[in-house]
Amino acid sequence: MVHRYKNNGYNIVLDSNSGAVHVMDEVAWDIVGLYEDKTEEEIIEIILEKYSDRPDVTPEEIKEVLEDIEELRKSGKLFTKDIFADTVFDFKERQSVIKAMCLHIAHDCNLRCKYCFAGEGEYKGRKSLMTFEVGKKALDFLIENSGTRRNLEVDFFGGEPLMNWEVVKQLVKYGREQEKLHDKNFRFTLTTNGILLDDEVMEFANKEMSNVVMSLDGRKETNDRFRSSANGTGSYDLIVPKFQDFADRRNQKDYYVRGTYTHFNKDFANDILHIADLGFEQISMEPVVAPPEEEYALKKEDLPELLAQYDKLAVEMIKRKKAGKGFTFFHYMIDLTGGPCVVKRISGCGVGSEYLAVTPWGDLYPCHQFVDNPEFCVGNVYEGVKKPEICEEFKKCNIYAHKECRDCFARMYCSGGCPANAYHSTGKITGIYEMGCELHKKRIECAIMIKVAEAGL
Repeated sequence: MVHRYKNNGYNIVLDSNSGAVHVMDEVAWDIVGLYEDKTEEEIIEIILEKYSDRPDVTPEEIKEVLEDIEELRKSGKLFTKDIFADTVFDFKERQSVIKAMCLHIAHDCNLRCKYCFAGEGEYKGRKSLMTFEVGKKALDFLIENSGTRRNLEVDFFGGEPLMNWEVVKQLVKYGREQEKLHDKNFRFTLTTNGILLDDEVMEFANKEMSNVVMSLDGRKETNDRFRSSANGTGSYDLIVPKFQDFADRRNQKDYYVRGTYTHFNKDFANDILHIADLGFEQISMEPVVAPPEEEYALKKEDLPELLAQYDKLAVEMIKRKKAGKGFTFFHYMIDLTGGPCVVKRISGCGVGSEYLAVTPWGDLYPCHQFVDNPEFCVGNVYEGVKKPEICEEFKKCNIYAHKECRDCFARMYCSGGCPANAYHSTGKITGIYEMGCELHKKRIECAIMIKVAEAGL
């Protein structure tokens, strides 16, 4: 499968199955588009007619380009076949171990973000804080179900986890003790809105947390429109100085400032650039996923403007890097030399089979975005997985489970998309969140273009 596109003045050809990227002149780019469907004679005729005003475009030159394309095909860098569809990987029957957990330390929050999928931090249920006993049992469950895997990940999540900070510290201490007993290595992470950040939290997190996610939507007016307290006071002025201090204390590494954009800030590239101007170097910005009746939900007619924003961001990032003011945007991080393993590319994030979320009272869910839905409760930390059939269903969420993915150039980079987004938009975990697909394809195109620009091709 070959994907041709133009971006920022580059004529780019991506061979999707091999991951090879080629930058071509206009003539060669056009010839690649004709290569599979036309004969040599037909291609020569079409190209000569299109470039009739260019005396340098001759039949001989066209034949040379065709020979080069054929060499690339033979070397496995262009028009390669999908060698994975019929391989020995049986994704439904494959054995898996739990390697990551999302601990819902607090089903409570000190902000009332209007777009929050977790119902303003309470997950549409009762307020609750996880006890040390429940968290301890969760870590025990993770260790017991991790097989021979040594590296394990635990994210302290909410609500707002800093509202239950003492338990977070106790669980980190317990985890470190278990590492020695079971030959495991915990990678702890923390997601916070920043309201309760102080010196003690930062010091502890910098010692124990492998990564920290700090929530900020961008410009003050953008952030405070949705991220405010119960009395309507915006959070921007309080959290930005704390986040700046935190990022600097982490030496601008191992963190993300993570925002959400909505229908009300379709010019979200300006919010990302604003975050960069505040001095942050690790940035992520996600599209809101919301019921269509919500006023802040993204709409189909928003799509052209949103796609243009990703192009704008990519071009500006190239300029800033050249000027020594570069920053990382999560969705533009792409490895063209190898990337994740084949299983990861095909099967996705492992939700429900390799990754589980734990509620404050110990129930297990496939991921944090399913926690408010009882039909997805797979068990609890005391009895283990009681509904393995649900986990088996999530194993089907791979690029070969979606007919829409089979002819998509970006499938090896998105792994079939997010099952939660699919469920919330279509009612099926194997469905397709169409707007999400279009946004992701644009991000992949931009990410590749940036790599091309950095390589000076």
